[in-house]
Amino acid sequence: MGLLDGKVAVVTGAGRGLGREEALALAAEGACVIVNDVGTSVSGDGKDKSPAEEVVAEITKAGGRASTSYEDISSWDGAKRVVDAAYAQYGALNILVNNAGVLRDRMSFNMNEDEFDLVLKVHCKGHFAMAHQACVRWREQAKASGGAVYGRIINTASEAGLMGTAGNSNYAMAKAAIAALTISLAREMGKYGVTSNFIAPRARTRMTDTMPNNQMFAKPDDGFDMFHPAWPAQLVTFLATEAAGDINGQGFVVWGGQVALVKGWHFASRIEKPNSALMVKDLIARKDELFANQAKQPEYM
Repeated sequence: MGLLDGKVAVVTGAGRGLGREEALALAAEGACVIVNDVGTSVSGDGKDKSPAEEVVAEITKAGGRASTSYEDISSWDGAKRVVDAAYAQYGALNILVNNAGVLRDRMSFNMNEDEFDLVLKVHCKGHFAMAHQACVRWREQAKASGGAVYGRIINTASEAGLMGTAGNSNYAMAKAAIAALTISLAREMGKYGVTSNFIAPRARTRMTDTMPNNQMFAKPDDGFDMFHPAWPAQLVTFLATEAAGDINGQGFVVWGGQVALVKGWHFASRIEKPNSALMVKDLIARKDELFANQAKQPEYM
């Protein structure tokens, strides 16, 4: 008996890296998996069906059920076709893992409009389009049945989006938006039985291979490989199970043998002026009070 027997999952960007490991892990627990991947390069160029086909072949060889999808999930119609395929082929959709993404790294002053638009389109619109199409179906089911559905949305954010980073502000912006989207979806869909959570994984992938600090993710010569992409996939699988049905609107940084629960913006300090507004001269005078024990600038300026 698998933890996800009878459940149906869609994983986007599932041909390689994190998505591949997520598809394999979900299938190992009994889920039927639609492996969605257009087969582009890290920068979003080209198309190749073989990565998705290889993942499906590995799942079916192990006795699981899986099928390929080559739809572009950054369009409303493409996302709808993926969701429709889950119902047509397996009769349901229970788990949506949004993982697909691209990189076009540049400093803000060097970035062109196409590089900005592509990254926001694939990450932000891709996550939203898939969630939109899944939520349409789940809401219809819940209203028709008068009860809750089994729905899980697991989004892929990044520490770049949670903390900010230099050199890929388009990517950081997209990932921060995904974290906010996750919480919004949790607030909207929780009453229907759908949970929405995000992971921010530290893992060795094609994306990390392009980074200047890629050596920190290198496979060790011996010992535990803490940045293997299989480990975040275990958290994704957990969030897809019945046991995680009470976890909603949460975010996690995950790598190796560590999972950290993260929380968003909160008041770090505050100044007040009772029964009056804080004017410019007040803010100048009380600046140091507001920033007491707080940094005024980010690290690595």
